Amino acid sequence: MTKEKIKSALESILFVWGDPLEAKVCAELFNMPVADMLHIMRELMQDYEERGSGLRIREMDKSFQLCTAAENDDYIQLLCTPAKQKRLSQPALETLAIIAYKQPVTKAQIDSIRGIKSDRVLEGLLAKNLIAELGRSTAIGRPYLYGTTKEFLKLFGFETLNDLPEIENIDDLIMEEETWEDISPDQLTLPIEEQ
Repeated sequence: MTKEKIKSALESILFVWGDPLEAKVCAELFNMPVADMLHIMRELMQDYEERGSGLRIREMDKSFQLCTAAENDDYIQLLCTPAKQKRLSQPALETLAIIAYKQPVTKAQIDSIRGIKSDRVLEGLLAKNLIAELGRSTAIGRPYLYGTTKEFLKLFGFETLNDLPEIENIDDLIMEEETWEDISPDQLTLPIEEQ
């Protein structure tokens, strides 16, 4: 099969699949090494960019998803009824930031940084699939370890966790209440469907 036919098949697969698709799965479909599939996927991404297509392929942690070009968002918004948006609360954002920067992290560590219990907040973030239980710590009691998910990367527009903005000390940032006053309400809105 030629590279062009593989690219054509990948476009169809990504269109039909909708969600991020792992390069490993595609490599198995075409019976090729994952490294070769990553190269072809990234080449296909570049093809879309170079021709100025209204569609793009974005990469998230070696998974790929077909999406629309960001510059066309205004037109899409005019045509489509916007999805219900639900804001994440300040405690949810604080907890999510701690998990994103400190992962894997236990509930006790999160509570210690925040200075308050995080049970309800963790339940909400788990329900929204923004975090997941990654296993158990070897500490006494074997508490759960939490980390972010691919859904977190997708909603915040990150390819990998390396794309997170650099923060010198997340503990100090969480403790500074005035830091949150500088954030506009629009920055706290995520397209999460209400359940």
